[in-house]
Amino acid sequence: MKLDLVQVNSFRNINELSIVPAEKLNVFFGANGSGKSSVLEAIHYLGFARSFRTNTHKNVIQQGSEGFTVFGIVSAKESIYKLGLSRKLDNSCTVSIDGAKTKSAVELVSLLPVQIFTPQSSELIIGSPKLRRKYLDWVLFHVEPGFAKEFAIYRRCLLQLNAILKDKRYSESLNTEQDYWIEQLCLVGERLSSLRTELMSGEFLSFIQYNLREFLPEFIFDFSYYKGWEKDLSLKESIYKNRERDKRTGFVSSGFHKADIRIKINSVAANEVLSRGQLRMLVAAMQIAQAQYLFSKNEKSVVFLLDDVGAELDTDKQQLFINSLINTGSQLFVTAIDKNQLGYLAQYRDKKLFHVEHGQVIEEI
Repeated sequence: MKLDLVQVNSFRNINELSIVPAEKLNVFFGANGSGKSSVLEAIHYLGFARSFRTNTHKNVIQQGSEGFTVFGIVSAKESIYKLGLSRKLDNSCTVSIDGAKTKSAVELVSLLPVQIFTPQSSELIIGSPKLRRKYLDWVLFHVEPGFAKEFAIYRRCLLQLNAILKDKRYSESLNTEQDYWIEQLCLVGERLSSLRTELMSGEFLSFIQYNLREFLPEFIFDFSYYKGWEKDLSLKESIYKNRERDKRTGFVSSGFHKADIRIKINSVAANEVLSRGQLRMLVAAMQIAQAQYLFSKNEKSVVFLLDDVGAELDTDKQQLFINSLINTGSQLFVTAIDKNQLGYLAQYRDKKLFHVEHGQVIEEI
């Protein structure tokens, strides 16, 4: 997948932008606040239908405007897609695919696999389990047909069950309703969990370990997947076992939604052993594995956004990261304050450099 054209309107300090990116490497230089990260943020909307910097969409809309628009032309093998997304001050969202408008962003996101690497990416390791579940689910969304639909069913069942658990009025009908939703949740939850388990025990894990031997050869990493309930019980058995406790807390404590990846070095949690720079390289190795696995399964490449790639990574590590991504067929969009931060750029032929100042993006010739 490659972005052949990117157009942005009324997005933060970018009034109007239209660029034709290079197929492999695109670098945006500029001072802090110039708008270079906003270019990446706009592209992120095409791959996630949301920002990586804020949860409030209207904060992204340029002051004085009614809404913003992001448009991209994407080439994939022999197909070309025209993708668009706009958001208004009233929080409404319009998605267009080849001119056909829809309210759902699922198809849009499925057509353009995007990943982001920022100075905050270490949160994947040191942050909540939710981030690590999202890490796995991004892969499954792009390689497993029907995953998004089943994931939505699971979330609906979970919402229904939590609502019942919070209802303190006991009745036989409420109990029967709870049994129904437990049955439905377990049916889909077991299937989804098996997909994650398989992912973390096969080729995908092999890609992660291969990258770590390149990036952090001084450590031996152990990855394990905790599915979210006792390993010797079925999901249904675990939910019924914890039913009384869940009634007291008001939420289902066992299931697909409680899973986690556990990463250790010599039986010690990786985040307690690694420096901040090493944590970033661990994340880089894991994210590259996403791109490698996606390409191995369906020959899809990833659009990779690297915001402030020089933060806590020395020049050799930066270059290793970028080389590894290019080798997966990824198209890269990279930001840096100054060209001198990326002194190794001369070795890349297929690249474009853009200078960003006050929201104006100018390609350097």
